[in-house]
Amino acid sequence: MNRAWLFVGGAALALSSVWAAAQDSPESLLPPGFEKPKPAPKVDTPAPNPTASPVIQPLPGDTRTPSAVPRAPSLPSGLRIPTLGELEAMSPDDLDELLGLKPKFDMPAAARRSMAQVGVLAASEGGLAAGSVSQQPQDLVKAALDGNKGRMVSRWGHILLRRALASRLDAPIGMNPADFAASRAALLVRMGEGDAARAVVQDVDAGNYTPSLTQAAMDAFAATADVTGICPVIAVHGGIRKDVDWRVLRSVCASFQGDGSAGMAQLNQMQRSGVWPQIDMLLAKKFAGAAGKSRQAVKIEWDKVDTMKPWRYALAIAVGLEPPARLLKDDGPRYSYLAATAPMVSLTSRAAGADRAAGAGILSSAAMVDLYSQIYAQDDITGEWSDRADMLRNAYVGTEPADRMSAIKGLWDGGSDAQARYSRQVLTAYAAARMPVDGAFDGEAPDLIASMLAAGLDQNALRWLGRSDPGGLAWAQLALAAPTLQGGVAAGTLNDFYDNDASEGHRKSRFLLAGLAALGRVETAVSRDFASKLGIDPGRQTRWTALIDQAAEVENQALVVFLAGVGMQGDGWDKMTSVNLFHIVNALNRVGLSAEARMIAAEAVARG
Repeated sequence: MNRAWLFVGGAALALSSVWAAAQDSPESLLPPGFEKPKPAPKVDTPAPNPTASPVIQPLPGDTRTPSAVPRAPSLPSGLRIPTLGELEAMSPDDLDELLGLKPKFDMPAAARRSMAQVGVLAASEGGLAAGSVSQQPQDLVKAALDGNKGRMVSRWGHILLRRALASRLDAPIGMNPADFAASRAALLVRMGEGDAARAVVQDVDAGNYTPSLTQAAMDAFAATADVTGICPVIAVHGGIRKDVDWRVLRSVCASFQGDGSAGMAQLNQMQRSGVWPQIDMLLAKKFAGAAGKSRQAVKIEWDKVDTMKPWRYALAIAVGLEPPARLLKDDGPRYSYLAATAPMVSLTSRAAGADRAAGAGILSSAAMVDLYSQIYAQDDITGEWSDRADMLRNAYVGTEPADRMSAIKGLWDGGSDAQARYSRQVLTAYAAARMPVDGAFDGEAPDLIASMLAAGLDQNALRWLGRSDPGGLAWAQLALAAPTLQGGVAAGTLNDFYDNDASEGHRKSRFLLAGLAALGRVETAVSRDFASKLGIDPGRQTRWTALIDQAAEVENQALVVFLAGVGMQGDGWDKMTSVNLFHIVNALNRVGLSAEARMIAAEAVARG
């Protein structure tokens, strides 16, 4: 018999007893004495004769010749026999892979989901048409998704792109549906939309995952601090990757699947080898230790930590810790977006994150109000956040309009920068809609209108049209946001707006012209003359404008939105050009997304 095969079998039997003890298995039902059979009696055997052929004794009654007696199978070529220590550190999934026992699918065929129309938002629920990009070149679709860095200048552009990415869509011809889902989920993660990204990757059965979808799923679960969300994928594709992130997560998953001892042993081994930073290994062990009886005292110290990483942040908040603010400030708004939607962090941390997330389009006005309502209800929250919650309540239920207006302005002015101020306008959208149209508030009308339009309350905002002077900022927003506009905008009105425009390089005037021209609300001659005055050509063609115009020509909503997302990249409206704005608004309007086109154009003037 092959001695190597016997070794593997013996080691596996020894390992099975370790698992049984670790999992508190039920006591054996065999009668006493059967658990440990008595050893076979010793038999005297003659000394080996090096010159004689080996003697193989056939079984009683076996008439075959000795050469016909089957031998133990040999190990596959190239298979290295694990050491006993390695076997003891293996989880049941590891051993299944070693012995080739892990199936690709662990569910019956009838229960598997189709790979057609992957996504979570059907057309009947507001999603885009399922076949929107199915006939489009896969290289173009992939480039539009993978080339987008995820930062949108426009709140409404962000909302529209999220809706398209989450829609139930067929993949372009020639593109693996799993890879299409991966590109969409990865972009959602870059946008700060971890929850939507997680929903998209979870719409694909684990057995259908590709390497790109596996990576997108890992990023999505990190973005939502859902550490064990990747475990079903690891259960099916445990050996697909060997990188340290994957190995650590496999050990964590082993702990949560009932094999806490083996999982912790693997983490300890990786900690000793230093494959992951010490702080990350301690966080992983603290999280894994919550799964069973293998808890260890783990102390987390941030003094020597100088950077933040996605899994580091996810593990920290998953175990109830909040990293120091100094580690989060140098990575843009990424962790603010995560905190704003993370239910496990404190309400005040979520509110601080909301000051960035709402303006970006991640949080709605209703979600913001709900967040501050929870803060208001907590007696143990005091200081600035409690004061803001009181102020928001006064903005809605103040006895006098002047009191409500004072509270609304107090919230706006409390924003630390332009992005935070706009997030506060999202917060006050419905309070602004309750303000009476009164000459006493004409000075606040532009901000009240911007606040209402931030939540899409265009009908409420249009109540102010009668009190808006043509050529003013309030009028400009309403001229773009109105579903229809009687007559074209006159040249004199555009010149009045230009004279009152204090924005850098008359950016608001450029955006106003681009929006009006894209929506067909200004005559060609008037548009040409005003463009000449501004020194711009909104209709100028580039390779990108040609693509989005062609997509609009064939009325392909999804492709228009994907390409619009490419043209709206940036961390501020100073990164937007009048050319891009014109073609985005025009294309969206032509494919039936006129409401979004109007909101983007009005937002550009308000924030430009």
